[in-house]
Amino acid sequence: EVWHERCAACLSALGNTLERIHTHTLICVSLLCVSTCAVLCAPPKPAPIPEKSKGSRLFFRLSDLASVRVKEEGWSYLVFTLRDRNMGVELPALHFHQGGSEGFLDCLRKYMLLTESTTDASLLQVSPHSRDMSQSFENLLDDATFGLITRFSQDPVTTTLGGFSRVTNYLFDALRGPDAELLQQRPVGEVADLLNEAIPGLDINQQEEPGFEVITRIDLGVRPTVRRREPVGAEEWNTNMDPEGRMRNISHLKQTIFKGGLCHVLRKEGWKFLLGYFPWESTQEERSRLTRRKTDEYFRMKLQWKSVSEEQEKHNSMFRDHRSLIEKDVNRTDRTNTFYEGPDNPGLILLHDVLMTYCMYDFDLGYVQGISDLLSPILYVMENEVDAFWCFVSFMDQMHQNFEEQMQGMKTQLIQLSTLLRLLDLSFWNYLGAQDSGHLYFCFRWLLIRFKRELSFPDVLRLWEVMWTGLPCQNFHLLVCCAILDSEKHQIMEEQYGFNEILKVCVLTFGVYVCVHLYLSLCVVILTPIR
Repeated sequence: EVWHERCAACLSALGNTLERIHTHTLICVSLLCVSTCAVLCAPPKPAPIPEKSKGSRLFFRLSDLASVRVKEEGWSYLVFTLRDRNMGVELPALHFHQGGSEGFLDCLRKYMLLTESTTDASLLQVSPHSRDMSQSFENLLDDATFGLITRFSQDPVTTTLGGFSRVTNYLFDALRGPDAELLQQRPVGEVADLLNEAIPGLDINQQEEPGFEVITRIDLGVRPTVRRREPVGAEEWNTNMDPEGRMRNISHLKQTIFKGGLCHVLRKEGWKFLLGYFPWESTQEERSRLTRRKTDEYFRMKLQWKSVSEEQEKHNSMFRDHRSLIEKDVNRTDRTNTFYEGPDNPGLILLHDVLMTYCMYDFDLGYVQGISDLLSPILYVMENEVDAFWCFVSFMDQMHQNFEEQMQGMKTQLIQLSTLLRLLDLSFWNYLGAQDSGHLYFCFRWLLIRFKRELSFPDVLRLWEVMWTGLPCQNFHLLVCCAILDSEKHQIMEEQYGFNEILKVCVLTFGVYVCVHLYLSLCVVILTPIR
């Protein structure tokens, strides 16, 4: 059987998430679930007559299979039809986005005969094989090949959530073996589609320029030598500005910033463009008018929380909680930096006021611990609370999903990072999984506040302005994570670090001896084979 009734207990144990998976993915998840029954369930009972149950779960026997239709639509997918006694039921298609449909059919031929129709070359007629027809798809998914049962029994939630984004890959690798080279590229947006179904409320970017391009090549080959260029200076910046103050050659300018960053004296102006506070095509006069308007708007919002009386605050628990948390975070944010060090430092007062005003700007989010780390470098560069506030607003538009209550944005990024790392370095990905670190939770802080506490303050400034160029992709920060892990993997694997040692290296001691230029160069190396 492809399914037996005890599997329903497996799925319900994972919560409602599986109920929301797209129909064509259900059969893949069903197969994944069947492979776990040897661990989680008693021996299977005979399957009932084919029917659809609640949540579109499918029940059928291999002996009921009448035909398999092979279709091509940029990738291969198979459509199964049951025999006439089941009223010719056509099941949802089983998709193979990275190839493997032929391997799947070859395995299927071990249990039945597949004969090409004389009238339709894409239709395979099914007839009984001499082998015992009670064999199930569970036998097709050999756990020794890919270790699904082991990982599922150890951590079912993480394994399942991670599997949603690459469920077709699991089947493909299970049939072909872990060392087989991936031949085809997953269509753009497929991972986002599956995640949107798996985790409700996600808004994953699916534009023509995706977050990153999934790499189907495991061996990156000989790494080229990459050198960072010098930061963009005032003279180079001014040559890209016309007499009225409009920026020219914007694409080229972003490329040069990506390759070398900005010199510090340019950051106060350059960051306003990179963060979208100033439009690139605006004139100097237009920017002056915008600044005056934004200044008035800022101080109106600041006056709102400044004018809250003690009596009002007593009856507003949310306001009290935000203020209390901001005061605690401000007192421990970058206190070794000269801009914030010492008691009653003016920089601390500005940091506090901007964060309180942001609570008035975004009532839904308010303040969440860690947001002060994102504001601190911006305020340090701008040295002006109004400019810092509006640049910070633009930055938070990018980072907002990291701080939402359900942390869905963080879950999405961790799944995407795991997928990317698996395709870039399968052996290291497998090693982390064997050490109970495959969920990559030690990367949580890296993603949450964009390496703010992992790198030195000057390196954070350089890394952020490079990422704000939007080059070469929206999820460039995930490539930075992969570059960091690549630089640490030899020590981790050679010393056979376990869970605690990996956590110590990646969280506690990381950043003591590293340089952002190394990671940025590594990112370019990783991207080179794609191009």
